Amino acid sequence: MSNLTRLSARLVHQASAARDLSGFAHSTRRTLRVATTPNQRHQHYSFRTFHHPRRQDASATLLTRRNHASPSPSVSRSSFHTSAVRQNLIEDPRFSPEKIASRAQYPIITAKDAAGKKTMPLECKMLVRDFIDDSLYHPHYGYFSKQAVIFSPETDFEFEKIKDNMEFLDIIADKYKEIEDDMDVRDEVARQVWHTPTELFKPWYGYAIAKYIVTEYKLNNYPDKDLIIYEMGAGNGTLMLNILDYIQQFEPSVYERTRYRIIEISKKLAQRQGERQEVRDVTRRHGCVEVINKSIFEWDTVVTDNCFFVGMEVLDNFSHDMIRYDSVTEEPLQAMVAIDEEGEYTEIYTPVSDPLIQRYLSIRKQTGYRPPVLGRRLLRRIRNRLPFAPNMTGPEFIPTKLLMLLETLKTHFPQHRLVLSDFFTLPEAIPGTDAPVVQTRYMGTMVPCSTYMVMPGMFDIFFPTNFELLRDMYQQVCRPALGMEKSVKVQTQREFLERYGDLERTRTYSGENPMLMYYENNKMFMS
Repeated sequence: MSNLTRLSARLVHQASAARDLSGFAHSTRRTLRVATTPNQRHQHYSFRTFHHPRRQDASATLLTRRNHASPSPSVSRSSFHTSAVRQNLIEDPRFSPEKIASRAQYPIITAKDAAGKKTMPLECKMLVRDFIDDSLYHPHYGYFSKQAVIFSPETDFEFEKIKDNMEFLDIIADKYKEIEDDMDVRDEVARQVWHTPTELFKPWYGYAIAKYIVTEYKLNNYPDKDLIIYEMGAGNGTLMLNILDYIQQFEPSVYERTRYRIIEISKKLAQRQGERQEVRDVTRRHGCVEVINKSIFEWDTVVTDNCFFVGMEVLDNFSHDMIRYDSVTEEPLQAMVAIDEEGEYTEIYTPVSDPLIQRYLSIRKQTGYRPPVLGRRLLRRIRNRLPFAPNMTGPEFIPTKLLMLLETLKTHFPQHRLVLSDFFTLPEAIPGTDAPVVQTRYMGTMVPCSTYMVMPGMFDIFFPTNFELLRDMYQQVCRPALGMEKSVKVQTQREFLERYGDLERTRTYSGENPMLMYYENNKMFMS
């Protein structure tokens, strides 16, 4: 689904709001921790919900519950033995050994298993990717099922009439407030509104994508083959309309041979994408569009045609697994989330046995990548000899669902050209390598959290993408016979737009260009 990079950092927090948040935290089985941060005038354009930088306050509120890890019978204490007394991170001091052992015995379920029930799962354990999948995509209580709204202004912005970047932000803030006031009561947990470059800079951002696709198509396949485009997670359908409008207007001969197919997991969004055509004048409707209401991870048809496969701001909500490493042997350990009868969460670590995690680690090893948490070996060896040294490294989040996408492309779209855009870095992420941002909105305030183990459906969970590692993984999975320089190009979104965008159309009359200034933490991936 099409997501935004968010134009904000920290929001207003007052003492009265802290009391309300405390009650909210209790109702979600979490405790409240309040942390203050200095007021900062610099702007971060990288959050899912808009906040005007001029209205920034000096503190931020964090909702979190410190979830300690508990042991699994398959991980013995001797596995982490050294000559020094060690801090065993897979024990939870809040619970008796008997209770910890009982949680380790819970049955393992997947997000697909949980999707068959209307209530949240209890007395079970899930891999981290399944826990996050359940939180985001469950058909009844998942975040995308009930919380998220994609901001889409009714009319395109006339940038040449806007004074500068700050006036543009004022305009967005006013429109955002109108949408927010219409959606819900402000003293309740409310839906979050996303902003994407596709929506903020329509149609010009979509025109840039279209220009790239048409350029590559005419260089390699025109006029012998049709232009076939698959878009994964099309949101409101805006990018589809912009791409087809561009081709129809500027490349009519190519338009006659164009086919556009949307793969959309959300039934609600798939319906919305179809309705976008119906409200248009008949002469502006595109008859070459097909909306397929299906998850890309359930795709079972082989597409032998040459095609472009597009995913704009989609990767960040691909679920990840989490691993840690034995601080002495460097053996990877997979994390599972155990959920007790009261809905409390505990992390359990066991040697890696999940086939998908094993495949990911095996392919990644072939790229020569070494996790940052395993760096500085000498310092780790010195630390390991100290009393109460931790027996595991810090957490690392690995994009196992992204590997599933690559495997699907290899198997079912063998002649694809891949076009992706997403975040390569995110502020306010929880601790860990490639860790996500976890946040919700309460009483008009964005509330960032310090753990991914939060109430399903109430919180957005989104990850950065290591595009250089993705490039190397893609090479191993999808293009092993080609040289890297012939297979993939990674560049910043700004570099891409400077080449393919019509920058005069998004320039304010002060000379600033918001389309280049925002989303500077995005990169483009093109194969």
